[in-house]
Amino acid sequence: MVNNLYVVTPRGFCAGVEMAIKALTWMLKIYDEPVYCYHEIVHNDWIVQRFKDKNVIFIEDPKDLPKDSIVMLSAHGTAPMVEMEFKNTSMTSVNSVCPLVTKVHHEAKRFSEDGKKIIYVGHKNHDEAIGALGVAPDNMILVESVEDIDQTNLHNDKVALLAQTTLAMSEWEPILNKAKSEYQNIELPRKSDLCYATTNRQKALINISNKVDKVLVVGSSTSSNTNALVTTINNLGKEAHRIETLDDLDNISLDNVDVAITAGASAPDHIVKEISEYLNPNNLEFFIDTTEEEYFPLPKELRSNITSLSKLLKNMFPTNSKEAVNGISKDKSWSATEALSSL
Repeated sequence: MVNNLYVVTPRGFCAGVEMAIKALTWMLKIYDEPVYCYHEIVHNDWIVQRFKDKNVIFIEDPKDLPKDSIVMLSAHGTAPMVEMEFKNTSMTSVNSVCPLVTKVHHEAKRFSEDGKKIIYVGHKNHDEAIGALGVAPDNMILVESVEDIDQTNLHNDKVALLAQTTLAMSEWEPILNKAKSEYQNIELPRKSDLCYATTNRQKALINISNKVDKVLVVGSSTSSNTNALVTTINNLGKEAHRIETLDDLDNISLDNVDVAITAGASAPDHIVKEISEYLNPNNLEFFIDTTEEEYFPLPKELRSNITSLSKLLKNMFPTNSKEAVNGISKDKSWSATEALSSL
């Protein structure tokens, strides 16, 4: 039996994931036609399967979208040329990109228009990195390590540095320092590209680490920020395990140890609760490192569609027509967890 179990806050859904899940839920409620989604809406297997069960069709190529279909673009960001291709093919295209990713896209466009070569720190083949690199493909170079900086050879160019939002701080900081050393006039974003939620979750684990022997991180293998949490703990010399279901506990020894449990920014909290109850610790504590109150509104084009189609809002707020018409105003208080439960 686990001795002490610390349930860490913040954990789980960030504001961008909240927005994307609710947006796709609204799409299902508004449209009778099949709803397509470019890339996984967020990188979590349970959530993707939940939407698949409701007949969302996930695609990886714009050519797979039938003409005049309904499509949502994932939270990770889409290259401008690809987004335009979807707009030209679809009847309705809604972009659920996280605003923090949009910030990086705007920076890439600005730096490129200023004639700078951009070093982009990210993970090759990750959806977010692919989308960002597509903003200025002729002027961006992907690097994944300190060693990659040595291969950039941009000393005759003006240089800028950008990052994938979900990097571990321990990944980003050495590359940042190396880039600043290599290119002393390198231009950085006005504000860090690293997502506040990703950073907050890592800092919370760092601050709880001296109290525990092991850490459980709920999230999927494709989730960059989930993997960053595991990396954060491993770098402290502690044992961390990424898990998705109760079955993943079978090969993890947790007897008579102190454990912290957290979740990546796309992991649903009901799994954390299920695991916490199953572990049945001698003592359970909630470790609150900081709180988050950020809210990202639904995509503008979706808000417009919802307002225009008030009669369909009755499916979500059926008590009376007034609630249906005013339903969009309730979005801030309506959580992604509630949205998923409504499907």
